[in-house]
Amino acid sequence: MDVFESGAGKPVLMKMVKAIQDKKDYLGEVDGLIGDGDHGMNMNKGFTVFAKRFGEKEFDLADGLGGLGSILFNEIGGSMGPIYGTVLMAMAESTEGKAVLRVSDLADMLGAGLKDLQELVDARVGDKTLVDTLTPAVESLEESARRKDPMRVSLENMKEAARRGRDSTKDMTAKFGRSSRLGERSRGVLDAGAVSCCVLLEGLADGILETIKEGPDGERS
Repeated sequence: MDVFESGAGKPVLMKMVKAIQDKKDYLGEVDGLIGDGDHGMNMNKGFTVFAKRFGEKEFDLADGLGGLGSILFNEIGGSMGPIYGTVLMAMAESTEGKAVLRVSDLADMLGAGLKDLQELVDARVGDKTLVDTLTPAVESLEESARRKDPMRVSLENMKEAARRGRDSTKDMTAKFGRSSRLGERSRGVLDAGAVSCCVLLEGLADGILETIKEGPDGERS
């Protein structure tokens, strides 16, 4: 079956946790170039708290995303805690009650996160934020759903779209946050939020790819 069984949420969330933990220092370095340098530390704090609280539990994707989102929204300092908390809780709500997720469901899930994010910060593509990473990821999954691409292909394409979005922020001028005060001096550096968003999307995709069942021919769906 070319679906992800949402009951297997734990390995996916733990993959996302590890992705942030592994990139903690890099995220801090990127943020330090035009920000205050605490993005990696704050993200790592929130994801590590989630791992400690949920590590001994079993949970589906919606409960995992919702739990992580709540921790980030309520317990993590800086602007990115509430931002990522909003995104993840919207994703959780989109998948709640769904036993299996198809590519179209994954597109809806990320799309719900993007919608609530833009209602919160009013950022658009080109403003040098995580919107520049999340938007092409959503669009890639939507296109894959229309083409009826296999989930494996769809998720690989989504990761590549997210990377392109992340990289596009290097040539942009920041419109939000502390870095917006730098004007043209913010150009030439990746946006830390765009980078962390890409890390999370890659972790999400890789977790799902490792979890989905193999097809009858022995290849992943």
